[in-house]
Amino acid sequence: MENPYFVAHDSPLTDTSVMDGQRVLNFGSYNYVAMSGRPEVMDAAKAAIDKYGTSASGSRLLAGEKSIYQDLESEIAAWKGTEAALVLVGGHSTNVTFVGNFCGKNDLIVYDALAHNSIDQGCRLSEATVKPFPHDDPEALESILRTQRSKFEKVLIIIEGAYSMDGDIANVPAFVALKKKYGCFLMVDEAHSACVIGKTGGGVDEYFGLNKGDVDIHMGTLSKGLGTCGGYLAGSANLINYLRYNLPGFVFSVGISPPLAAATLKAIQLLRKDPAIMEALHNNIDAFMEEAHKRNLNTCLAGHTAIIPILVGSDENAFLLSNMLRHKGVFVPPAVFPAVPRGKARLRFCVVSAHHREQIVEALDKLLEAAQEAGIQLPATE
Repeated sequence: MENPYFVAHDSPLTDTSVMDGQRVLNFGSYNYVAMSGRPEVMDAAKAAIDKYGTSASGSRLLAGEKSIYQDLESEIAAWKGTEAALVLVGGHSTNVTFVGNFCGKNDLIVYDALAHNSIDQGCRLSEATVKPFPHDDPEALESILRTQRSKFEKVLIIIEGAYSMDGDIANVPAFVALKKKYGCFLMVDEAHSACVIGKTGGGVDEYFGLNKGDVDIHMGTLSKGLGTCGGYLAGSANLINYLRYNLPGFVFSVGISPPLAAATLKAIQLLRKDPAIMEALHNNIDAFMEEAHKRNLNTCLAGHTAIIPILVGSDENAFLLSNMLRHKGVFVPPAVFPAVPRGKARLRFCVVSAHHREQIVEALDKLLEAAQEAGIQLPATE
């Protein structure tokens, strides 16, 4: 069987991409609001190269600070509704360094069992006691807090805004209530909810109408909806200032590349200024769900995010259908064990603002065509 991974794309990944010299429909991209490849964003990156060069050339604490980083952090804080923000060089490493260092041996970390690998790796680094709770289950979390909270100095609750394998949105208000009731810190990983939910893509706060301070630590990535590369933490001024001098993954690393900072800044400004960008994404999400259910396809827990998996079943069938679709001009990667449970392999479609309904229809029709040719019975909607 062909390897469906590490397939080269020689163009920006928007509604389409170029593979082996051929343009295909692309449903595997995290470029949710098509910022990567957008002319205004690329122009901002090019201008930053002319002004700053291509590297921070040092730790920001020492020689690597640039005004573009300060501008970006101010924009992120305004967008997220927090007092301050801190930008780091990688999304995965942002979670690892924060989760791994925020809590100590007298503290407790409780996290959603379906949280991203980066959160798991951070928990392994931390000296804190660590306990997972069942996916998006506030009652299960409360049963832990009820019996364990008094045994620890500090408790950190970690959830995601939207989950990357099933495409579901967390019940964030319920977790906010628990963090207030038991005196905990709440961290929300917004890698797949920022730039996806909310009128300006502001994420869970905008989507649920949360109050400032309801979420203590907003984590996000620059590499998905914002179209560049890096990670950020947003929260109170006191917390961010403490992290600026004490977080190993920030203090002992260079700043992000200046063109990435400038491109990210422009992307956020565009989102905040032009609501039509998010409207286009939301319309496409609704269209995909409607067309998928017309065809009786199982979309797992998805509904309102840009990740819409189509359940397949076995890993082998997911690999096969992904390869068949690629040869039919549709790119969509498989998600298999251990990323998902055994027997729950899926094709993970990612919808972006640049898609058109006819492209969605074509992709789903070709999926049914490929399944019929391969003799694969796709699981029906439950």
